[in-house]
Amino acid sequence: MSEIQRFIQLGNLADIIMGQSPDSASCNTSNSGLPFLQGCAEFGRQSPLTNVYCFPPLRISKSDSVLISVRAPVGKMNWGDQIYCIGRGLAAIKAKPNLSDTRFLSYSIEQNVSFLHRRSQGSTFLAVSANDIKIFPIPAIPYEKQQKISSILSTIDRTITQTEALIEKYQQIKAGLMHDLFTRGIGADGQLRPTRERSPELYWESAIGWIPKEWDCVTLSQAADLIVGFAFKSDWFQDDGINLLRGENVGCGHPDWKDKRCLSYERATNYSEYLLHEGDVVIGMDRTFTKSGVKITILRSFDCPSLLVQRVGKFVATKCNNLYLRWLLLSSKYLRDLINQQKGMDIPHLSKSEILAPFIPLPPEYEQRKIAEKIEMCNSNIQKERENLEKLQKQKSGLMHDLLTGKVPVTIEEVT
Repeated sequence: MSEIQRFIQLGNLADIIMGQSPDSASCNTSNSGLPFLQGCAEFGRQSPLTNVYCFPPLRISKSDSVLISVRAPVGKMNWGDQIYCIGRGLAAIKAKPNLSDTRFLSYSIEQNVSFLHRRSQGSTFLAVSANDIKIFPIPAIPYEKQQKISSILSTIDRTITQTEALIEKYQQIKAGLMHDLFTRGIGADGQLRPTRERSPELYWESAIGWIPKEWDCVTLSQAADLIVGFAFKSDWFQDDGINLLRGENVGCGHPDWKDKRCLSYERATNYSEYLLHEGDVVIGMDRTFTKSGVKITILRSFDCPSLLVQRVGKFVATKCNNLYLRWLLLSSKYLRDLINQQKGMDIPHLSKSEILAPFIPLPPEYEQRKIAEKIEMCNSNIQKERENLEKLQKQKSGLMHDLLTGKVPVTIEEVT
């Protein structure tokens, strides 16, 4: 029989500081006092980023503390790389010397953060108290072994951070490349055309600005169509079968299946014209705009098969290359034009005609293919790193479980 794991309350292993909001007159952007964090809005990839200061500070977190959000969203964490003044949305946790390891505590909290979620109070604004933090159960593991566990998990954390930074770099490269390709295109030599400043004779002034002379400028309706989904009856819905892609499921980038509804396979055979496939681009026509961006979704292999539901539209190329259309729809220029089309005060929405109204650049078909190929190559690098990141995150999750539950023992002799 395996040994029952023992736990120690966090308050016995660490000093815990609960934040307190200072008077607004104490806050400034002139570097007077200590850097101030009201909540997790200033959290960065590893450590906070803020340009707000507080003098005099009220509650101070020590350097190398765990900063944790105690108000919605409860449990989000950052590493306190320096001394901060913390507001009521945060708490700071620092291990007591020679008793516990602060990074070990952060991994223990991360692995069992659902404990805090269960104790969140308030129906409209979730929060946890100082006592909830103090009684958090930490695995009873000797100090030296805690350090070893922290070392192992910190190594994979650094790799995850490096991978995230690489993805961000590739995304910036992709955004710049898309801007250049949709304004300058690819010349006969297979390279980007010279800029208009260098070779003005290569461009003409269109409704969307200066574009290559070989290109047309048309409305999206002249190059593509939008198929709008079917109004399936709610009493047809069931828990399994073919997914129904409703407005609630259209995310910014990829579908969100948290609230999933399905249609039976038998009934779905009558609506094959609304069947969606991998690579299809769809748009939510109601609540089109969110804080995260515009609700345009590209379907992946595991999102299919799915059926298109009313007030969701699927783009179909009519007089342009399919891949060119896909990337054009995801370009910053088209997304900005969509935002300018929005209507409705309470529920921002778009009609089919509004979605197809923006002007777009339309190069010759062979150049459309070349443009799409270059963007696809750049995007494949991002996808590879995202897959790598997902593997690393799963590896970390497995390691955390094995090390913190004692499934994989760590001996003191291994400490270096």
